[in-house]
Amino acid sequence: MESNATSSEPPAGPGGGAGPPPPEAAVVETEGLKACYADPAVRQRMLEFLGGYALEDATCEYITGDDLVSSSRQPRRTEELRDCLNHRLDIGRALWDHESLIAHLDVEYVNFDHPAEAYLNPQRAFDLQKPVEVAIATLLEGWGIRPLHVLSGRGHHYVWRIDAKSPLFEALGKIGHEMPSLVQVNARAHPPNGRCVSPTMGAAFAGLGLVMEYAAHRIQERAAPGCAIPIELTAVEAGPRFRDREMISIDISEYGDPIHARTMRVPFSIYYKPSQQRWLMGERALLGLPLILFIPLQGIDVSDGLEMRGDPRRAALFAREVCTSIPEQTEGTTALLASYQGSSLAEFHRWFYAQEPHGPEEWPETYDRTPMEALPSCAQVILEIPNDALLHPASMRLLTRVLLALGWHPRHIAGLIWSKFGRDYRWGGQWEECDPATRADFYTRVFAGLFVTGRDDLVDFNCQSAKEEGTCPVANCPHNLELFRQSALARRQYDKLAHRPIHGLFLPTEHP
Repeated sequence: MESNATSSEPPAGPGGGAGPPPPEAAVVETEGLKACYADPAVRQRMLEFLGGYALEDATCEYITGDDLVSSSRQPRRTEELRDCLNHRLDIGRALWDHESLIAHLDVEYVNFDHPAEAYLNPQRAFDLQKPVEVAIATLLEGWGIRPLHVLSGRGHHYVWRIDAKSPLFEALGKIGHEMPSLVQVNARAHPPNGRCVSPTMGAAFAGLGLVMEYAAHRIQERAAPGCAIPIELTAVEAGPRFRDREMISIDISEYGDPIHARTMRVPFSIYYKPSQQRWLMGERALLGLPLILFIPLQGIDVSDGLEMRGDPRRAALFAREVCTSIPEQTEGTTALLASYQGSSLAEFHRWFYAQEPHGPEEWPETYDRTPMEALPSCAQVILEIPNDALLHPASMRLLTRVLLALGWHPRHIAGLIWSKFGRDYRWGGQWEECDPATRADFYTRVFAGLFVTGRDDLVDFNCQSAKEEGTCPVANCPHNLELFRQSALARRQYDKLAHRPIHGLFLPTEHP
């Protein structure tokens, strides 16, 4: 899910006050990209990432190609790769694969006050991520996973694959939980080839999502003590630590959507996201931005990668030295699964899925009767005007925390959110390729899981933090989130989560 940062003027820094580049520089840059995309080695590396050595051998279901203006991610047949390269498009590939289950871990720096900061001051943005990078390398090595590591526009991508004929693939399918609505979405004919996602692939992807959530917990736990800014699972607003509301996102949000709907950029592709989000970045910031290519980090470090990604000629030469096939890491991922199965998060997941949410036919008599007067004003606003507040991870986290404090089971919190996603609040095309119930399940599960397992002690669950984070929508609010925080912590301490007393809050003073 895209972050809900707001557009503003960028801070002073490299490129921040620069004027447009001279015309000859723009020509060289365009011609450099054209030559890079025409280079046989670059094209071969892209084909490797698509799962083959020729277009007809590619195992990914589809590719995408977007221009400077739009990021539609419309599926295209893999045979269209040459045409996309000839038009110098931003190239992606589907997570959906014919032969493998693709595991993808995305880490990125996010700045909610100055969205262009990572592009204007890339060395700082990547230096801040160093503890996370080290934690990922250490943990994956411990499990025996050796991924393909690619430098992205704002962070890092780690990619590996699991053999779809392996016992691990079957085991992941057994632990996966799919809403009936997601099963129906998977069974539809999807563009561009008119194929459906097989039941085994859909279930395995759901199971992989649980395991990757566990990996994210471990990464956050290991990296947070040495990180200068907050680390969150998905892009959740953080309060200012130095000058801005900035954070590092371990973005596992793709596991909250159907597998057919999610993509990732291909190594050596151009990265057009800043210009595609000019409404967010601001025109002034875009004037000084250099060209950015996705560079695999093989035999080079981040600093080398940052230099190379703006130099199409160097990138093309580097393409002759590396391999971008997605490595098969079934054995290592089996060790990761074993670690997950013995964890407190796996225990939470079993508890979470032991309940079923109420279906749409029951909403008028269940979720629609949620007593709004029991909620703080910030939560009331989200539920009363859900578009677009409820699309933001921070809003779903707030609702999850408030309702846990009131004794709701987290699966019914997800059900309440689903009941809003599933109604006509002028969502437009938001749910055309995604599943509202699965999206609600995912975010509620992630935020509740952090709390229930003790990873989140709700330090920022108070009114002052909400104001600093920019997530408090009500002036002169009569409510105090600290009371809800105390209630949630007391419920966790006394094993009273999902116990709903008539009087609402459950405070420590209620115990002898």
